[in-house]
Amino acid sequence: MKKIFKVYSLIWVILLVLFNVISFVSVGWAGISKYTPSFWIGYTFITASFIGQIVCAYFAFKDDDIKKTFYNVSLISTSYTGLILSFVVGGLCMIISPLSYWVGIILCAIVLTINIIAVIKASAAIDIVSEIDNKVKTKTFFIKSLTVDAESLIARAKNETIKAECKKVYETVRYSDPMSNDALTSVESDITIKFSKFSEAVISEDSETVVTLADEIIILLGDRSKKCKLLK
Repeated sequence: MKKIFKVYSLIWVILLVLFNVISFVSVGWAGISKYTPSFWIGYTFITASFIGQIVCAYFAFKDDDIKKTFYNVSLISTSYTGLILSFVVGGLCMIISPLSYWVGIILCAIVLTINIIAVIKASAAIDIVSEIDNKVKTKTFFIKSLTVDAESLIARAKNETIKAECKKVYETVRYSDPMSNDALTSVESDITIKFSKFSEAVISEDSETVVTLADEIIILLGDRSKKCKLLK
């Protein structure tokens, strides 16, 4: 994502240069000094907003994780919206140079406060979503891992009877509730032990043991599903 930030930074520099060119090349009101306190308040406010926006972009693009960057899109859009709003208010202060300095300060302070609050809320929302995503990954790891292992056994089974039992186990695991819970530790531990023995039986082509263990695993998975419903 660093390449994206480099491109973004280049565009940012171009826009900042353009802003400065327009600010100092454009003419002011006839008979009125252009560089009044109101002008400098607006100019400083917009420049500060530019800096704040590139800082937000840096934090949004600093990670190489695509999912994390996707979450940070809201931070970019929020800071970008804030920059546009700053342009409008700060630009008015610069254009209306006779404007009293205290009016410009109040307007810019209000917009700055709104922008800061919006960025803080966006950052908080990103952290919450990331935390939830990490918890979901942890909570669903057991079933996802078991599904992969069960599917792998189907490919390794040579005997048709054993292959059929492997498919039964795989389908049961596949459609099981993916969310785990601390209350399910005991039954999931039993499933893990049984599945380990089941895998050994499949590899050794012990059909009788495979059939027995497959039924036991399916029953345990059924018990787990019932407990999952009770926990919701």
